[in-house]
This record gives sequence, C-alpha cells and structure tokens, in this order.
Amino acid sequence: MLAVPLAVIAFAYSSAVVTGLTLQKRAVDFFDPAQGGGSIFDNATFGGEPLNVIISGQSSPEVLTDDGFVNFAQAIGFSKECLGFHLGAPQTANLGDGNGSVNQTLEFRQDFGHDVLGTCLESLVGGNHFRVFRQNGTQANSGALFLAVSKEQPASDNHDIVPDGYNIGRDELVANAVGTKSHGGVTYNVVAKNITGLMPAGSQGVNHGIAVDGIVTLLTVNIQ
Repeated sequence: MLAVPLAVIAFAYSSAVVTGLTLQKRAVDFFDPAQGGGSIFDNATFGGEPLNVIISGQSSPEVLTDDGFVNFAQAIGFSKECLGFHLGAPQTANLGDGNGSVNQTLEFRQDFGHDVLGTCLESLVGGNHFRVFRQNGTQANSGALFLAVSKEQPASDNHDIVPDGYNIGRDELVANAVGTKSHGGVTYNVVAKNITGLMPAGSQGVNHGIAVDGIVTLLTVNIQ
C-alpha cells in the first residue's frame, strides 16, 4: 500500500522551489487525502466521484501547471469543454492539504482527435471525461493532480455515468496515456502504477451508486 510510506515521507517533504525561472520537481508522488481529513472521492450531486487517477507530484513540473497540463491532456486525447462552455455547477473536493473543499481546477472531455470542436461531439454523443483537482495546500503541498475520471452517456441521457463508468473511464484514459505521447512540440513519457488501499471498493457513498474496484492509477509524466 503506497499511502502509508508516503505519510512517512511527508515529514521529510520539502515544497517545490523556483530557481530563477526553472521549476524544480517535488519530493513525493502525492499525500493521502484521508490523512489530512480529506477524501479520495469528490463531492458530486448523488454521492462522491472517485479520484481514480493521480498525476504524480514527481512528474516534470511543467506538466503540473494549468497550461502544461492542458497540452498533456491534448496529447492523450482530451481538450477543454466545448467552446469553453460548461453546464452545471463545478464539483468540489477536499484533498487533505489544508485548503478544505475547493472547486475543480479544470475539466476535460474526449476530443476525438480535434482540439477545438471534438469536445462538442463528446457532449452530444458521450465519452470519457475528467475533472482536475490540485493538491497544493500548506499541509500537503505535493503539487499532484487528482483526476475524477468517468465515461458518460450522451446529452440525451443527461450525461449520466455509464454502467461501471468510473472503472472504464480510468482504464481508457490510462491506456491512452502510457508510453510516449506528443503534442504542441512537447514529447511525454508516461509510466503507470496501480495503487490499492487508498480507495475503498464498492458502491457505498459513490455517485449514482456505481461500484468502483478500489484501484487508483498513479501516472508519472516526464517531458523528454
């Protein structure tokens, strides 16, 4: 179980620093939100959605910035929402970093190979999408990005999650991400590791009562 050693590492943790204009890597992958009073589930309408993918704080620092992550997301088949419009209220999450419950930072939808209009198609026909939450409070400043990934139905079905949609969404995103990917002149090398023990398996407290398998996938993204 990865979360326990991370709790120990936390005592020796030091925040990322900026030397001149160069971002430096963080010291840990992430901190377990539960250890700071947070949760590995966000706050959705009918329960919590699992934060089932984590972008490691030990990824290349540029990847963990808003602009850098947008480029990486496009490299693996996702873009911002259709023409920048979002319907509905943002979801919130408490990552146990001292910031309490905060709104999602970004939201992405499958873009079907088109950065600008592809997400409009996803909004109509359904597909994979995810929300991003950044762990950067003073109590657990890992810089890691926690993603709530799910596969959803088309707009005609109110974008409800498909059966087993949390596990499916995670697995499809990871399959698209691992290996070498490029976009916007940047090439990424992505390594995945599955973590158990961080998230309980089952449907209790999960949005729409859709069961999860308890696996969280850690992605470490390095720019080549």
